Amino acid sequence: MDLFRSIERSILSRDDLIQLEGVVTRVMGRGTMEIECDNNVLVRGILSGRMKKYRIKVIQGDHVQVSVSPYDTTHGLITYRFK
Repeated sequence: MDLFRSIERSILSRDDLIQLEGVVTRVMGRGTMEIECDNNVLVRGILSGRMKKYRIKVIQGDHVQVSVSPYDTTHGLITYRFK
């Protein structure tokens, strides 16, 4: 039982992700982009599934929201594009 509880605690939920905002500085193809966040941190992000599903286009210079794991802050998931 203790092993199951330790595994259960290690799984991250959406609430555990860090939400950052930044500007797309480079588009690398296949939905991968380089984002410079407001705190001058570079994050490589990919488009989320819903953004691909609804064909939301993100280009260089767009202001976006990125969800980043607290364990690896160099990769993230682009979840929102601001107008």
